[in-house]
Amino acid sequence: MLKAIDNFLNKITMYRLTLYCLLAIWFFGFILSLFSKLTYKPIDLIITFALIFLVSVAVNAIFSAAFKVPSNTDSVYITSIILALIVSPANPLNNLDVIFLSGALAIASKYILAINKKHIFNPAAFGVALSAFILQKYAVWWIGTLYMAPIVLVAGLLMVRKIQRFDLVFSFLLTSLTFIVGHSLLYSQDLVLIVRQLVIDSPWMFMAFVMLTEPATTPSTRNTRIVYGMLVGVLFTPFINIIGFYFTPELALLTSNIFSYLINPKEKLVLLLKEKKLIAHNVYNFIFSKNKEMKFQPGQYMEWTLGHEKKDNRGMRRYFTIASSPTEKDIIIGVKFYDKPSSYKKALDSLIEGKTIIASQLAGDFTLSRDKKKKLVFLAGGIGVTPFRSMIKYLLDKKEKRDIIMYYANKSFSDIAYEDIFSKAQEELGIKIIHVLDDSNGVPNGFSFEKGPITMDMIKNEVPDYKDRIFYVSGPKLMVDSFKKELSDLGISRLHIKTDFFPGFA
Repeated sequence: MLKAIDNFLNKITMYRLTLYCLLAIWFFGFILSLFSKLTYKPIDLIITFALIFLVSVAVNAIFSAAFKVPSNTDSVYITSIILALIVSPANPLNNLDVIFLSGALAIASKYILAINKKHIFNPAAFGVALSAFILQKYAVWWIGTLYMAPIVLVAGLLMVRKIQRFDLVFSFLLTSLTFIVGHSLLYSQDLVLIVRQLVIDSPWMFMAFVMLTEPATTPSTRNTRIVYGMLVGVLFTPFINIIGFYFTPELALLTSNIFSYLINPKEKLVLLLKEKKLIAHNVYNFIFSKNKEMKFQPGQYMEWTLGHEKKDNRGMRRYFTIASSPTEKDIIIGVKFYDKPSSYKKALDSLIEGKTIIASQLAGDFTLSRDKKKKLVFLAGGIGVTPFRSMIKYLLDKKEKRDIIMYYANKSFSDIAYEDIFSKAQEELGIKIIHVLDDSNGVPNGFSFEKGPITMDMIKNEVPDYKDRIFYVSGPKLMVDSFKKELSDLGISRLHIKTDFFPGFA
């Protein structure tokens, strides 16, 4: 069952999945209204949705043209649906001021309230918060009801499984629940009633799965995400106040957005394509020059936005690991092209020198251990080798020796990428590179390799001190999940297994 779900998730982008899930949630609410399970009329839900959608699209078109930046329509649609799920749909014709102002402010905030071209606040939360301040009409978050809870839970779990942000979600849920339970026990309140009100009769789950996980306003590393989730969890609890000021859900999120930005500033880079170079079978290096300096750690990734016509189901954004080292002057990504590529891959393939692409949302914990004495094992599958290219090139440039053994699995010799870097690392740093190939045809004489696939017996034979090492695994999700289980079965502590949410497949 989980394998089928993962196969589906691998075929759809995060933004498109979020869009579909939110549409499913709204439609589920509409069906409930038909059977009088919600207090709102079906026609009012439709009118509110339509008006917010039209306002959002119109305002986005204006700002996109004014700022001369490509518009991510999926993002606009997502914001409008979220607003339709939290703004009161009661008597929409008498509520036009809230509908129009919240929609306009939400979209405008993406362009105006931005530093280095990166917005600071969750757009939907900002729209309802500022319109409430101006009009004194507050969001009702009608999504938080008993009947809506099942669809929010199912859709939310799908979205979080896709983006692999369970750490963030659990830190929020656990913190808020702990505070609520502790408060009810301290003041002898009805614990069952209090927990029910939190879990079922409030936007608790919607906040966790949808609002909290918006990628543009959340921290980029695991530990900072956990702290961020805890902060939102504390402020979300209804009895928490600062000098008598109580937080609404949207204000809890917006306050935490500021914290997120302060500890983890984000920016957008406009990168100019310098060269496109074939480096393996259907694998190309895209080499970009930077318009400004950028600090990152080897192994991290970014979101890459490429506007193009006739976008397919996967949209105009992708996540790719940075294949270059921070020591190199250019930014490099390695991209594998398959048969029947997406519209994005077609646009990227046809990108010519001198044209630009937008890179943003630097993130990732798949980075070298700070302890230089730690022994490491890299397990790479196909194009999943890109973070290791970044790490090894960094070590080469820094002339930093580490005890590393790397297994690099491919179907055939022609699929091997970055062999020049890895050969140099063997010679100069003593890094042991073990190529693993499924097909031995076409392998030149003298080239050393193991017959694939990578097995635990292979690792035990080649790495006798494997229990003392940290394992890094990067490649297709199914491969990563499989190795994670097999390494655990081999007796490797989970603390010594680092797996990459490889964004190239997302």
